[in-house]
Amino acid sequence: MVSCGLSLINRRPKQLHQIPFVLFKQVPASSKALLYLLLLFAASCVQNRKVVLLQKNDLHTKDIVLDSVIRKYPAQTFDYKIQPNDLLYIDIKSLTNQEIDVFNKITAGNAAMQNPMMMAQGPGSLIFGYLVDDAGFVDVILEGKVKLGGKTIFEAEQHLSGIVKKYNDDPLVKIRLLNNRFTVLGEVNKEGTIQISNNRISLMEAIGLSGGFGELADRSKVKLIRQDANGTSVQYLNFLDENLMNSPYFYVNQNDVLVVPPLKQRPFRRYFGQNYSLFVTTISTTVLIITLLFR
Repeated sequence: MVSCGLSLINRRPKQLHQIPFVLFKQVPASSKALLYLLLLFAASCVQNRKVVLLQKNDLHTKDIVLDSVIRKYPAQTFDYKIQPNDLLYIDIKSLTNQEIDVFNKITAGNAAMQNPMMMAQGPGSLIFGYLVDDAGFVDVILEGKVKLGGKTIFEAEQHLSGIVKKYNDDPLVKIRLLNNRFTVLGEVNKEGTIQISNNRISLMEAIGLSGGFGELADRSKVKLIRQDANGTSVQYLNFLDENLMNSPYFYVNQNDVLVVPPLKQRPFRRYFGQNYSLFVTTISTTVLIITLLFR
């Protein structure tokens, strides 16, 4: 008698565990289909925490203080350094009398002959530039090869100004990067390569220039592919985290590539969601036919 009672007690947990499955078997087929659809629809929803950018534990905070500084981040210094294959615009002017100013005597045609590299800037317009070779040198008129690679734009201007002083008094040297560009691919509203004139562009601005993230973009795992003199590096960035502003990769470099992956909900929302009404109608009709046939 005791052993029988113990056996019943031992079987009780197993029976309790099987109760949900027994009850589910008794649910009509039409209700099961509706339940499956509800579960599938719930799985396709995207929560706000996967969409809101630069979060800092304040996504659901109701009492946010307005018109006041919540926190501060130290300003990051970013100075782009000239790399091989950069195309530079170099303009040299001075206060020297134009009759003996050798640089002012050089016309755009002569500059084009010595620097055949040129870049299109809109329909029908061309800008001639100086191409930085693999060793970081640029061919400068009268002086020959000058090392500008590895220097910032301001350092290159000062360095070239010191060289030009041998020929002109009080030279004014201006250098700009002509082929400054980056590429954004994946779940954004406007894929492509973007040409910029500003050497200081943040990641947020780069995404903004590409039309912003798509509705189904995974903002937590954006891949950044960066090329420099040491090779190519790959890193992943979380645009949902406010600490991104402290990242050493916060500013875009020349030839950067950003790849935005999709969320897991993308297949359902992109392909199934468009035909959702047709799918529901088909399932409902099928369930109704099966119920009538096997009643």
